[in-house]
Amino acid sequence: MSPLPERLDNGSPRPLGATFDGLGVNFAVFSAHAEKIELCLFEPTGKREIARYELPEWTDEVWHGYLPDARPGLLYGYRAYGRYAPEEGHRFNPNKLLLDPYARKLAGEVRRTDALHGYRVRSHRADLSFDRRDSAAAMPKGVVTNTTFDWSRDIRPNTPWSETVIYEAHVKGLTKLMEDVPPTEQGTFAALAHPKVIDHLKRLGVTALELMPIHAFVQDRFLQEKGLRNYWGYNTLGFFAPERSYLASDDQDELRIAVRRLHAAGIEVILDVVYNHTCEGSERGPTMSWRGLDNATYYRLTAESARYCVNDTGTGNTLNLSNARVIQMVADSLRFWATSFGIDGFRFDLGLTLGRTDQGFNPGAGFFDVLRQDPVLSGLKLITEPWDIGPGGYQLGNFPPSFAEWNDKYRDCVRKYWRGDASLRGELAARISGSGDLFDRRARRPWASVNYIASHDGYTLADLVAYEHRHNERNGEENRDGHSHNYSRNWGAEGPTDDAAILEVRNRVRRSMLTTLFTSLGTPMLLAGDEFGRSQGGNNNAYCQDNEISWLDWSAMETEEGKSLFAFTSRLIDIRKRHTMLRAPNFLYGEDATGHGLNDVEWFDERGTAPSEEDWNNPDGRALAMRRACRHEDGHIEVLTLLLNASDHPISFHITPSENKCTVLIDSIYPERDEIEVSGQYEVEARGAALLRCTIELPASEEA
Repeated sequence: MSPLPERLDNGSPRPLGATFDGLGVNFAVFSAHAEKIELCLFEPTGKREIARYELPEWTDEVWHGYLPDARPGLLYGYRAYGRYAPEEGHRFNPNKLLLDPYARKLAGEVRRTDALHGYRVRSHRADLSFDRRDSAAAMPKGVVTNTTFDWSRDIRPNTPWSETVIYEAHVKGLTKLMEDVPPTEQGTFAALAHPKVIDHLKRLGVTALELMPIHAFVQDRFLQEKGLRNYWGYNTLGFFAPERSYLASDDQDELRIAVRRLHAAGIEVILDVVYNHTCEGSERGPTMSWRGLDNATYYRLTAESARYCVNDTGTGNTLNLSNARVIQMVADSLRFWATSFGIDGFRFDLGLTLGRTDQGFNPGAGFFDVLRQDPVLSGLKLITEPWDIGPGGYQLGNFPPSFAEWNDKYRDCVRKYWRGDASLRGELAARISGSGDLFDRRARRPWASVNYIASHDGYTLADLVAYEHRHNERNGEENRDGHSHNYSRNWGAEGPTDDAAILEVRNRVRRSMLTTLFTSLGTPMLLAGDEFGRSQGGNNNAYCQDNEISWLDWSAMETEEGKSLFAFTSRLIDIRKRHTMLRAPNFLYGEDATGHGLNDVEWFDERGTAPSEEDWNNPDGRALAMRRACRHEDGHIEVLTLLLNASDHPISFHITPSENKCTVLIDSIYPERDEIEVSGQYEVEARGAALLRCTIELPASEEA
């Protein structure tokens, strides 16, 4: 870079962030309440400030300036001047170096020190006091970037929602213990492009890889003091920058190459994103970016006093998605990941928070409207977690069209049914048929229900059948953290056992739950490692376990049990792909869609009769058959019947129509058995599930 000028040129208020145009860099940062903002430049190590400039212009509440001859690689940060009046929501402190909310790359790490706080931590006046120490030495810096990547030959898979099968994984945990990956790449973005990873996903049959948060995040001080780490990453420091610890090198193209290769393999990439809160925490948290730039705009503050943050997220603060500039930041971030990194969709952590207004949750909130009309974002897969801890903090089924939702009612119902709970026939019927009671409105489709049995938050599938009590002792919270209601069952022993009978029951229940998942209407999601039996030793809140508890142990794939479960799971996914009725794009209403007296969906008990109201409510009724039928254009009717037996004894199901032979496509009791033909009746062993198919050929005069 040429010698630094004395002052900045005026530059432009758009786009926000640090933008290289070939001749210099434009800096633009939003603040509605600042009185002055300074740009601080640093030498390449980030330790020494080499220049400081006042941003010369303020346009539409955006401060901006242009630095001629500046180049990519330049390190920078901001200092914001204004009133320090916490009672009014203002926390300006120019002694604190602030990270650009739009920084595309970060240099350096956060060094935990009281100097990061805008107030004197040990003052009796708490956050009403004012700290004059400079925080620059403890702060990472933004890095000016100039990213060019050739996406011209990239073909996005654009998998239809009804054909989507999601695989939820952690970037580090997925490959940290994968021996085929070079040691320097294990646990990184680069490893996602490794042929072994892509081959595993393709053989399994999933269509989308959903990655837990990869935005730059901060380690929690209280975890560091206990010798633990924030593993999950729900503590965002930068909404535009990839997490540096997931890079094998300093080249962000690692992620772009991985996405490009996954696309070439027909696999979409979805990001779990955290826009409901930031790493700055409550009003007593540090001042690192948004708080110092404009606390009163970026965060929701209580009506009683603007001194305090609204805490609908449980993390201390809540972003104010009622403000246009905050919505813009989130939308710009999403658009950046979609265009610069080729991302195919997003899963919104605590997505309910993004639709909160002063009057509560609103499915017509501005944030949702922005996404639904955006020419880039509206075409992506949008998934929400429909809850938070605030008032009215559970809104499953109430999000607007174009969003899919994590369906915890599906999760809990399937878990309870297969552990043997009573009175679940009616609930189960609703869940496995797409949860139309929740989602069949405003032209939504069954795919809006993201069905899952296990996710990163809670037990793995293997632990669901091995533990009845959480075992989170290593989290350092005296086993008080994590869910207390897991709807799990250990089947006779808590944790590992050599008892062959117990192991056999556990394995069949796992397979039955997987069979239920992949034959249900909706979008199935599989937790990484569940396809070969990964365990977390009963830890159901492994957010702070950046170690073998959370990392996938790929050696389990080489065991007989692991191979068998993987083969069974991939077979289920293949069956789902081959039979459109299992992934019907529309809700089924029990209507004669075949023109042959067979309804599109019907329910039966083991006798082959439709359950009466008394049967539906029978607390001891644990057998259920769901029959689906459709008429194909080539002149035949296809009938698929799912048989479920959660009892502790075999049940012989009467098959309807009884005059037709059926093929048993899969039976969870006999995972390696080939397809067989049956007629009249079929016996399902205790805690077993089976899927049967029969074909009815129509007379030529009735063919479509």
